[in-house]
Amino acid sequence: MAVAEPSPAANSRQQIRKREVYNEVLRRLKESPNVEEVGQPGFDDQLWAHFNRLPTRYALDVNVERAEDVLMHKRLLQLAHDPVNRPAFEIRLVQVPPITADGNTDDSTRPSSLWNGGPQSIHPPPAFGSSSNLEALALEDGDSAVRSLQYSRPMHEITFSTDDKPKVLSQLTTLLAEVGLNIQEAHAFSTTDGYSLDVFVVDGWPYEEIEQLHTVVKKELLKIENRSLPKLLLLSHMDEQEQTVIPREIDHLKIPNDGTDVWEIDPRLLKFGKQVASGTYGDLYKGTYCNQEVAIKILKADQINANCRKDFAQEVFILRKVRHRNVVQFIGACTQSPSLCIVTEFMSGGSVYDYLHKRKGTFKLPSLLRVAIDISKGMDYLHQNNIIHRDLKAANLLMDEHDVVKVADFGVARVKAQSGVMTAETGTYRWMAPEVIEHKSYDHKADIFSFGIVMWELLTGKIPYEYLTPLQAAVGVVQQGLRPTIPKNAHPKLAELLRKCWQQDPTSRPNFSEITEILQQIVKEVEDEGDDRRKEKSSGGFLSVLRRGLN
Repeated sequence: MAVAEPSPAANSRQQIRKREVYNEVLRRLKESPNVEEVGQPGFDDQLWAHFNRLPTRYALDVNVERAEDVLMHKRLLQLAHDPVNRPAFEIRLVQVPPITADGNTDDSTRPSSLWNGGPQSIHPPPAFGSSSNLEALALEDGDSAVRSLQYSRPMHEITFSTDDKPKVLSQLTTLLAEVGLNIQEAHAFSTTDGYSLDVFVVDGWPYEEIEQLHTVVKKELLKIENRSLPKLLLLSHMDEQEQTVIPREIDHLKIPNDGTDVWEIDPRLLKFGKQVASGTYGDLYKGTYCNQEVAIKILKADQINANCRKDFAQEVFILRKVRHRNVVQFIGACTQSPSLCIVTEFMSGGSVYDYLHKRKGTFKLPSLLRVAIDISKGMDYLHQNNIIHRDLKAANLLMDEHDVVKVADFGVARVKAQSGVMTAETGTYRWMAPEVIEHKSYDHKADIFSFGIVMWELLTGKIPYEYLTPLQAAVGVVQQGLRPTIPKNAHPKLAELLRKCWQQDPTSRPNFSEITEILQQIVKEVEDEGDDRRKEKSSGGFLSVLRRGLN
């Protein structure tokens, strides 16, 4: 998801703050009689290197009063370098403070040393404290959630470290859910050299049974092997060479190509212009093909692997099937390595996301309804063809020169299985349906939930749950029924439609044909109201002139 870059001044302040946190952690470690490694040569530099390989927000969030936790994180990251140890993890008991009605921790109900890890503390605090944003939100959105946070109670903090690969975070959250744990707080960090550090505060397990929980988590990690998940989460004793010899999945999709397909493009006929966007796996360019303006999405050569090839093949397979005014038009593809690229029509209007959040554009109600109808019609066409998009969001909605909105980016889209449900997690947390977040079976109704979030985005011009991290938003959506706040001035029928799209039960959500009909009815009502106002204004002006003439 694209976000605005922080200003140089903000970056400078964050760097100063990071240095301050480092100095404070270093001071506390040196004053602690229990930390022997501080006396080792080069310890100061090693600690600073630890802070530098992690994002700045790691230093901004870490609890300096628990300086030893920084050493634990450093040790887990070092363990993760050895494939035998992946993922390295540690479990400990922590004490979570009660929350008052204003969302702040309540220090009046217990000795202050309880939260600060002093002598009277039963357990230490979490490594990153707790998220006042998420807990304050719980106060607004659910009484049961509030009651669960009102009393200080022990929880478990589980910290994982492994090599940073796609879907690591998703697999870890699934693992915790299957163990029966509820995620109350989560912090995820990626290092500059390709490793991850993920910290979860969870409840749902008897607090005294740490060893049993450690055993269960380890067993659950081993079960992942039977589900054919990537090797990065396996407690395997294979060496690096053995791990690289992984057979491709038997259902690897092959694109039929008899040598005469008109969509196979000779890369020599493509002319690349300016780069429009860049992602982890590919770059997007504006270019030309046979003198026609096109968008060229080319995969990065150093990121191409079996899974990447499969997703690429799937996207081409789907794009070849679709022809609709509100779906980006496929022109062709280069399927021969190393020039793997997809060519589509160029959408000069850019994405709806960029329009809202970078250009600070807004949609008045008539325009908003037109955009929503475009999206709904395009999605209805896809669903009628058994295609689930799975990543519907403003960034994947593009506008042409006539402001027609089209659904784009089918990199994670799938043709619906014959069983009617799917289980593979994908998408973007802020727009994701709860059943997808929880890795439950889902169908096309997951796209309906995402559409509701997009509609809210069009109404407000804001990023969903912008005050939460994506993972915190996901936890709120699943465990506390969190939804964006609908503006009070929203059209009543539009507000009602959003609530229908956000239903927890997927079967209660409407389909896109119903949504299109509702939106068109709202358009008619808005037009009729506009006509009535114009008639009243015209009539009022005529009567005013008539009265002046009679006087």
